[in-house]
Amino acid sequence: MRTIAKLAAGTALLALSAGSASAQDKSVEVLHWWTAGGEAAAVNVLKENLEGEGVSWTDMPVAGGGGTQAMTALRARVTSGDAPTAVQMLGFDIKDWAELGVVANLNDLAAEEGWDDVVPAALQEFSKYDGNWIAAPVNVHSTNWLWVNKEAFDAAGGEEPTDFAGLIAMLDSFKEQGITPLAHGGQPWQDATLWENVVLSVGGMDFYREAVIDLNEEALTGDTMREVFDHMTQLATYFDENFSGRDWNLASAMVIEGEAGAQQMGDWAKGEFLRADLTPGEDFVCMRFPGTQGSVLFNSDQFVMFEVGDDQREAQSLMASAVMDPAFQVAFNTVKGSVPARTDVEDTEFDDCGKKGMADLAEAAESGNLAGSMAHGHAQPAAVKEAMYDVITQHLNGQITTDEALERLPQAVASAQ
Repeated sequence: MRTIAKLAAGTALLALSAGSASAQDKSVEVLHWWTAGGEAAAVNVLKENLEGEGVSWTDMPVAGGGGTQAMTALRARVTSGDAPTAVQMLGFDIKDWAELGVVANLNDLAAEEGWDDVVPAALQEFSKYDGNWIAAPVNVHSTNWLWVNKEAFDAAGGEEPTDFAGLIAMLDSFKEQGITPLAHGGQPWQDATLWENVVLSVGGMDFYREAVIDLNEEALTGDTMREVFDHMTQLATYFDENFSGRDWNLASAMVIEGEAGAQQMGDWAKGEFLRADLTPGEDFVCMRFPGTQGSVLFNSDQFVMFEVGDDQREAQSLMASAVMDPAFQVAFNTVKGSVPARTDVEDTEFDDCGKKGMADLAEAAESGNLAGSMAHGHAQPAAVKEAMYDVITQHLNGQITTDEALERLPQAVASAQ
């Protein structure tokens, strides 16, 4: 990818030179993968704010919850010397594109607006490259959530499970109620999201860091990881037979409509519940995945600005400034289900799940139990992430045994590094 993009960078720079004498173009073209209902409603908040500033918005949505398809589309655009103005991006993908020298520098705007003082250091790790601001963070999502239908939850006894055994007892109750116990979308990024929750639940944050971030071979092959894969096999028995290939928002709809008891998913799922006019605590329950209380696995959507020419710099700056506006971060994240990327935003306008998310994030950051999500590109570069996806998905679909998964996982990681 890097070779192709480096070639494209030259083309992009030529385009930049050609456009440098043009009048200011107050329009932005934005590539993103926010296509589900709740996501689209959230991105419309930004679109409308920008249009209020006189900046027109051209949408370039590429469906696919993990952003893999969006990055493929981006490569094609950059290769042809026609990069979008701004691109939704996650974690190590930001670093990869920055390394190619095709992104814009936002230092002047960041200094003027004091971004250094309000964006957590864990996010700045991905917002900056070589000390320069290159992206505006929109939010902080966390991936270790469980979303539960309230009626089914009450029928199961109404007590939040605090460990894996408690989770299984609750799923057994859902099964007895005649509904799908665990709604799941069988796509690699969703399989990996469930897997990293189980890793954190079984081994705790120290083990998560050892296995997923440090890629310690002993941790990837030992008894704790064996327990993780065995738990994944057990969880798969609670899926319905049509889970393979299902989009995440359709799994959310199963919980919303009472066809399923629970879904393990990041907090963007809340946007689907809110769009269905459901209320947290009354119609659905949000809880940390059992066994992960006190810890947060995060990802952060950021808008990376590409070098598209001097004529579009004003529009780019207006967009980046709009993303970092505190009022926008409240308006956007209350719709999206995430929490603000800024630390100076009050929680008064957030619902109970949002308040919990903000408090959990602050607690985890304070206690050292905040870590990047592997499934969403904040723990490993794309090549390693994809290699781990392959093993996790093959195992969850019964194509390889736990013994084979334990053998192949370190091999796949090593070959991808």
